[in-house]
Amino acid sequence: MDLLFWTALRLSLEVALLASLILLLLGIPLAWLMAFHRFPGKYLLEAVFLLPLVLPPTVLGFYVLLFLGPEGPWLRITGLSWAFRFEGLVFASVLFSLPFALTAYREAFLALDRNLLEVARTLGVPPWKTWGRVVLPLVWPGLLSGTLLAFAHTLGEFGVVLMVGGSIPGKTQMVSIYIYDLVQALRFEEASKAASVLLFLSLAILVAARTLEAKGRAWKSTT
Repeated sequence: MDLLFWTALRLSLEVALLASLILLLLGIPLAWLMAFHRFPGKYLLEAVFLLPLVLPPTVLGFYVLLFLGPEGPWLRITGLSWAFRFEGLVFASVLFSLPFALTAYREAFLALDRNLLEVARTLGVPPWKTWGRVVLPLVWPGLLSGTLLAFAHTLGEFGVVLMVGGSIPGKTQMVSIYIYDLVQALRFEEASKAASVLLFLSLAILVAARTLEAKGRAWKSTT
């Protein structure tokens, strides 16, 4: 495999890693809010967050491109255009993978024993101590598993990043787009090798995520 493949793979890993970290920071408070709080418009807000699950990736990518492009609101707000840039790829990836992370985080919180939280509140334990001593020790496998799933999902995305970033070698050409370009050029042998690397990498991430989920269930059953 040529240098372009490794460049595309490195870019994909960088985008997936940064997007996953952002999802972890944004998704945890959002998932906690969705799991334990009721407020007007909650179901509408949940539907908006989950929309990328049913919306065609090219449609989502089109709207993100309009938002980030030279004539879009993002330029007027920040003075920056993120279309066809690394930052745009990360922004689009966060939106695209948010439902996967948010759903996993929410399920991890819902699996908590609410009695433990009530006891901590009754004893006057500050919320930050409750989080550090009760919540995080019980939910971290689910949080990490959800983050890994979001990472894997971002690593293999195609339609959104193609619309927002295009296929600029060394700049916005992620590995899924690189494979597509090889197929378009009828270079099937090279495409097969590149796809195999992505296949085994994605499989390893999924196995790690499922292992964490199993450990989390085993940990909760012993506490």
